Amino acid sequence: MSSPKTCWDSKNPNEQTLQNRCRESRWDTAVNFDLSEEQQLLKDSVDRFVSDNYDLDTRQKLSKNEAGFSDTYWQTMAELGWLGVTIPEAHGGFGGTQADTMVLMEAFGKGLVLEPFFASAVLGTRAIVEGGSTELQTKLLPELMSGTCRLSLAYAEEQSRFDLEDVVTRATANDNGYVIKGQKSMVQHGGSADYFVVSARTSGGQRDENGITLFLVDAQNEGVSVDAFPTVDGQQAAELRFDDVQVSASDQLGNLDQGYSLLQDIAIDGILALSAEAVGAMEILYKDTVAYTQEREQFDHRLADFQVLQHRMVEMFMEYEQCKSMLYRATLEVVQNGRGAMRIVHALKYMVGKIGTFIGENAVQLHGGMGVTEELRIGHYFKRLLVIDAQFGNSDHHLACFAG
Repeated sequence: MSSPKTCWDSKNPNEQTLQNRCRESRWDTAVNFDLSEEQQLLKDSVDRFVSDNYDLDTRQKLSKNEAGFSDTYWQTMAELGWLGVTIPEAHGGFGGTQADTMVLMEAFGKGLVLEPFFASAVLGTRAIVEGGSTELQTKLLPELMSGTCRLSLAYAEEQSRFDLEDVVTRATANDNGYVIKGQKSMVQHGGSADYFVVSARTSGGQRDENGITLFLVDAQNEGVSVDAFPTVDGQQAAELRFDDVQVSASDQLGNLDQGYSLLQDIAIDGILALSAEAVGAMEILYKDTVAYTQEREQFDHRLADFQVLQHRMVEMFMEYEQCKSMLYRATLEVVQNGRGAMRIVHALKYMVGKIGTFIGENAVQLHGGMGVTEELRIGHYFKRLLVIDAQFGNSDHHLACFAG
């Protein structure tokens, strides 16, 4: 079967190579992703929650309150067991994989859900499950599942851009553990987090992969300053400052100086989860656009009657399907091979950025000026896709990583 024409053209040989690989993955790779009975029940549950609770007006109101989300909805997620989906069964969780997280995040993307599931139940929980001591796990994992505790990953710095290893925040050993000094930027839902997972340099130079250690820092510790603010996509973030913050040795996550590999694992989970959310948002964009063109009339004809617009919407659909197939393939490969699947993760994040922008731009264009108004959800989904592209490396960054 011939592969579909892609929505972008490039003379860059590396980009062309990646485009060809993406096409091949859509048609030539057998991706059999049948949901298990438990996953199907999970999907149905989340779909109902989004359908019942996340119309645009409700989301707009929630985004304007102090926390930027609903505590009631957060507790509902806890009661339904969603916050424990990747927590091991030994600690009372579901014991799921990235595939189970994908089911949740794709549904969340359809509603532009505001609750800090991604920050806490994906990024933060992976850090505790993978790097926390037995004592930390015993204490925090039940609290994470019950929704009484929220985590946030503080890894980005103003100079680091997309490089996880670029860390100048420093942790200096003393008799009581470590003293952390530095700043972190764009910490998702940092204003409502109870603890931060912080990357700090314990040895080596600014861009060395070795010498990074992760620490769990209580948001109430003396010396922790949190400056929270809303982001353009209706979410919340914060700038953090650590002024000689004392943490104990038991707050260390993973091995000393070896935190970069754990940070990589967390980032991979983050990319997969964000990509699933993006695929959910893309589905709403193309479906809303098709519905609008079937209702809107121009020159005594529905917009959907014009052949050039039919072709445009078919292209939007095909690009969405290609991105969804790549998401399934990348997720399954990470479940099976972990960090060994990094190359296809780069390809996925590249596609999410390129295709998300293409679908968003066309959805706005076919809606006309109303496509960017606050009253229509099209613009809100497009803004979320643009922010997702910038998280954990944009499409250009992952293209360079793929080519390298």
